Amino acid sequence: MHAYTHDNKKLFELISEGDETAFRQLFHRYAPEFRAMALHITKTAAVTEDILQETFLRLWLSRDKLKEIEQPRSWLLRIVFYQCFTYLRRQAVHHKAMATLAPEEPVFTPEEDMTYAFMQEQVALAVQQLPPQAKRIYLLSRGQGLKIPEIAARLSLSPSTVKNSLVRSLHAIRKHLEQSGLLFPMLILWLLRV
Repeated sequence: MHAYTHDNKKLFELISEGDETAFRQLFHRYAPEFRAMALHITKTAAVTEDILQETFLRLWLSRDKLKEIEQPRSWLLRIVFYQCFTYLRRQAVHHKAMATLAPEEPVFTPEEDMTYAFMQEQVALAVQQLPPQAKRIYLLSRGQGLKIPEIAARLSLSPSTVKNSLVRSLHAIRKHLEQSGLLFPMLILWLLRV
């Protein structure tokens, strides 16, 4: 995988110099994977093709910044996911407007529900990988809604120990989501809104 990342960095470097062959090679390498992901999220072939075109257009238009990018695939994934979720957000606005006119309709679309469920699965997987005490603290905080002093009292720990554990746990979860190409803080806030 490390060699593949190095190869991607080399392609990014060549693209930054205007090499169209390197651009086509990167496109052919990732287009099938990104197309499948976007289609899975949006459930719409036409939107998926637009997202794919927009992703690679942004790549080409950002040529001057490509040499600075350490993780080319992750950078491209962020663009793909950003485009997908921008589409879903627009759809949600549309559905909310329709719900205002006809309140009996659901606020979330099936695509949004599926995306949210997938994100929850990834967070649950990351939580399962935490050390036992960190997992216990995280679940008391997020699962039961206890505050740091309450968790500290329940587990006979200092509040600063509980707080530090939560910070490390959240960092580990965020890292897991980043490695999965799923971390978009604003998206998470949007999906978790009440």
